Amino acid sequence: MSYRDFVQSAENRRRYWARSAAGWSRVRDARPNAGHLALARLETRGLISGVITQNVDRLHHAAGSRRVIELHGALADVRCLDCGRTEARNQLQHRMDQANPGWAAARSVAEAAPDGDAELAAAAVSGFVVPACLACGGTLKPDVVFFGENVPVPRVEAAMQMVDQAEVLLVAGSSLAVFSGFRFTQRAAGRGMPIAIINQGKTRADDMARILIDSRTGYALPRLADLLETDWQHGAGDETIPRKEPARGQE
Repeated sequence: MSYRDFVQSAENRRRYWARSAAGWSRVRDARPNAGHLALARLETRGLISGVITQNVDRLHHAAGSRRVIELHGALADVRCLDCGRTEARNQLQHRMDQANPGWAAARSVAEAAPDGDAELAAAAVSGFVVPACLACGGTLKPDVVFFGENVPVPRVEAAMQMVDQAEVLLVAGSSLAVFSGFRFTQRAAGRGMPIAIINQGKTRADDMARILIDSRTGYALPRLADLLETDWQHGAGDETIPRKEPARGQE
């Protein structure tokens, strides 16, 4: 759903929140995979300086990463469009359950969708009651960047600073099709910074990369972490990342 559609239509908001209420448990109960854990391990060792993520599931935090910039926000937070007050998504879920008694039956047969929502019958959506902001009675929106909405400037500036302070930019698990992420590879390339990419399939920045690895991040990142930790333990220093031409398909 676009930002414009969300803010201009109460019916669209009803549909969004009904689907979200049915699918929220999938996001809430998700656990980090091997790739998340590998990045957290590398940060603990001081081998990566931080993570800029386009994901909104907060799994990097759950894995133990400490310096994380959530470029598109997080579904775990809800913000009032009128007064700016934030509320935990779990608390809002409780309020939605209270405002919609008997709705659990419709939710139990809902088919989960990939974005933390679920497919619902029109009848289930039409009667759904959307709670308002506890402070001002205003409109609540998940604290994530919707299509057609800009990433907050301070967040972009903090991410750019993280890139500028790094020696190498590692892209993991993104095609960089969305400019909000692609801009950081442009920044790194403009500064002459080596770029390494781990992704299944082509990305928008393949021609900028010094290293290309066509692989699942859950497979490649733990192995990369093992190699870098071994080099770190033996004092490999700046030669940890090999300087070589792009090679796709290396796992």
